[in-house]
Amino acid sequence: MTTDAYGKLFLSATLALLLAGCSVGPDYQGPPDAPAVSQFQRLPSSGVGTQPAQARWWLAFHDPRLNGLIDNALRHNPDLAIAAARLKEARATLMGDEAQQYPKLNASALAARAKLPDSIGLGGDNPMNLYSSSFDASWELNLFGQERRAVQAGRAQAQASEASLADTQVSIAAEVARNYLLLCGTRERLANLNQNLQLQQKALDLVSQRRERGAANDSDVNRLQTQLENSRAEIPSLQADINDYQDQLAFLSGLTPGALDTLLAGADRLPAQPDRVNAGDPVSLLRHRPDIRSAERQLAASTATVGEHVADLYPKVTLRGLLGFSSSDSGQIYRQENESWMLIPMLQWNILDFGRVRSQINVAKAQRDEAEAQWRKTVLDALRDANSSLSRYGQQRQTLVNYLQVENTADRDSALVSQRYGAGVSSLIDLLDTQRTALTAGQNRIQAQTSLALDFVALQKSLGLGWQDGAG
Repeated sequence: MTTDAYGKLFLSATLALLLAGCSVGPDYQGPPDAPAVSQFQRLPSSGVGTQPAQARWWLAFHDPRLNGLIDNALRHNPDLAIAAARLKEARATLMGDEAQQYPKLNASALAARAKLPDSIGLGGDNPMNLYSSSFDASWELNLFGQERRAVQAGRAQAQASEASLADTQVSIAAEVARNYLLLCGTRERLANLNQNLQLQQKALDLVSQRRERGAANDSDVNRLQTQLENSRAEIPSLQADINDYQDQLAFLSGLTPGALDTLLAGADRLPAQPDRVNAGDPVSLLRHRPDIRSAERQLAASTATVGEHVADLYPKVTLRGLLGFSSSDSGQIYRQENESWMLIPMLQWNILDFGRVRSQINVAKAQRDEAEAQWRKTVLDALRDANSSLSRYGQQRQTLVNYLQVENTADRDSALVSQRYGAGVSSLIDLLDTQRTALTAGQNRIQAQTSLALDFVALQKSLGLGWQDGAG
């Protein structure tokens, strides 16, 4: 290749690079403005602050067993493995999109020995040797930014997949905590029920003895017997729930049913409730919730895709080149007289497609509008979810206070009747009745305590907490 030819090639490539800065189609300007909300509308009057929320919110329970379960699930949960694989796929796709912007270069080499028929009479050596090597390259100049738009879309899709992985982490952490708290609460209810059964059995035995003495009738015995059997009937359902919660915790940790039974054997009491919860503000909510981030990245990707299709309205210019060397002598192959080369600029332009490209552009614009509407919906749903969770948590705190007062009153009444029974003033049946009342109040308190713990978990999930930065 002469110096003049090399100069023309360099000039053409330089011009192409200068033109390559153009990208047609809409540029992404960020999501629409979020609703101007400075504070939560349903913030409880007590127990909830506006300081930044704790990302690893489960530490507030001060329960090492729960901490271990969540940490293990965040490493081994099957849904997280699926989300992580999708993120890897999106990142690999992005790498492929980025590679499309650069020239493609292929190399080949050939060494052959051939004999032609003597009848042809070409002269020269027969048989003969042939050696050749060649390099061919192609480069679509990307004058109107189609490949750059594809990279923008691919990068946004990868970031959306990363946010989806974080959203899965939020759900998994909340689901582990929910099942663990239900397990503890159900076991505590079962223990309370067994105590109540013992008291009911004592009352039944006492009334049966009184009937034998003529001091009670069959109706009294039947009533207590019915109460006892009704209470016993609750046990199988509670035990089935306990098994379900244990198996669900095993599944969330990527284990088979029963694998965590030994570890969970001591989970028989609800952990202490956090005294105070910090919820931050709506601004931090919109920043922390991964589903909002995912929706925003989907909007960015769909905007870039519009530009990809708009670029189809414009011509595509591809440079193809070939440089080869051929010789019958391997030692002389790279001499200038054995060189051959070819440079082919190629223009491709869909001049007549009967509206196909315009149709694809309109489809892409509609998908962008859909993504924007989905982002708005996700933001509104996040604000609704957080306010609803705050309201439920605040109301359940008051419900628990009420049940604690009922339980305290029942305990005091039971203690008073116990003293009177010891002094011979009250009967044993009165004592057993007040004790059963106290245990029933305790059962209601346990259920209220469990509900409050679950509402705490739901609140943390609604705030988008529990994911680890840089996951995947």
